[in-house]
Amino acid sequence: MELARLSSKGQITVPIEIRKKLNLKEGDKVLFFEEDGKIVVANASLMAFKELQSSMMGEAEKQGFKSDNEINEYVKEIRKELWEKKYENND
Repeated sequence: MELARLSSKGQITVPIEIRKKLNLKEGDKVLFFEEDGKIVVANASLMAFKELQSSMMGEAEKQGFKSDNEINEYVKEIRKELWEKKYENND
């Protein structure tokens, strides 16, 4: 259990062990929300990533991809096309 003191401006310093567990770095945003009657503190970026990941679940299969390798090869192909398009006139 960690303890923090609230300043007159409503600010707290997140204890180092909690920052480590949440993988928080200077400038990161912290999310507060209520869950089962408790206030939860979370790394906002990680929560957004997890939400995106959850919403994308099953989309690759819907597009006809059968393996992670197929997806990786498709991404490489798209990146190559974008690179060539961006730099084709910069000889």
